[in-house]
Amino acid sequence: MAAASSPSGRITRGTTGTNRLRRVDRWIARHPALRTAGPDPLVVDLGFGASAVTTLELEARLHRARGDVEVHGIEIDPARVISARAHLRRVREGTTPFRPDARVSFDRGGFEVPVPRAPRIIRAMNVLRQYHEEDVPAAWRQMTARLEPGGILVEGTSDEIGRVSTWVAVGADAHPLTFTVSLRLAALEDPSIAAERLPKALIHRNVPGERVHELLDALDREWTRAAAMSTFGPRQRWRAALGALADAGWPLLQRSRWRLGELTLAWAAVAPTPASGHPAETGESGQRTS
Repeated sequence: MAAASSPSGRITRGTTGTNRLRRVDRWIARHPALRTAGPDPLVVDLGFGASAVTTLELEARLHRARGDVEVHGIEIDPARVISARAHLRRVREGTTPFRPDARVSFDRGGFEVPVPRAPRIIRAMNVLRQYHEEDVPAAWRQMTARLEPGGILVEGTSDEIGRVSTWVAVGADAHPLTFTVSLRLAALEDPSIAAERLPKALIHRNVPGERVHELLDALDREWTRAAAMSTFGPRQRWRAALGALADAGWPLLQRSRWRLGELTLAWAAVAPTPASGHPAETGESGQRTS
């Protein structure tokens, strides 16, 4: 599919950096949506920003899980596409840390996702943060309409150095499935630091009476209670805090990834309250993956 003459969306700041998205990349690499995909799965990095590096890093990390993966970077700013293609030429020449045969390409586009075949996964990190909350549902619908059956959109936010990240996995018909928080545990003071980097669908919902506020408050509380486990390291403290959350009834998933500083749970547990009239209030509960 050729790039649209007027891509859907608008140019945002484009801030990026080496290893900024490593946490979400590694989560995608282990997700069943990628692992169970058919041959040559296509993954789209939508809104890769001012540098090609995060797209190239995504391909390198996914390649370890699926050697046949193909990654296509999309940006609405034509100057960024030109710069990314120049970077890719250096990759092909073998003058960068990336594999010269990396299955990566770049094109101009927006939420319409102009790619020649349906992608299995679309990663859209730090894109909607600069939009209005009411823009989120339409963007989700437009992107997920391009997915192949069984595919997911991964949309969220990270800090500039990749130590704090959150994201939503969105399935077919724009139904949000799961919500993930991923934190660097070393020197972590309060897990609620994630509030600063919530996805646009949730960032304005971190107020009393909203589920995501209750989650972050409970997480801080259990993190404090588990302080005695710090003797055994921050991972053990994190595991103890999440174990207490699970015992309290929070529907935590992916227990095997707790050691990485992750918390994933069903979207329904944090969805905006129905009284808010928020378009992303509902969603499927998410599937346990490991």
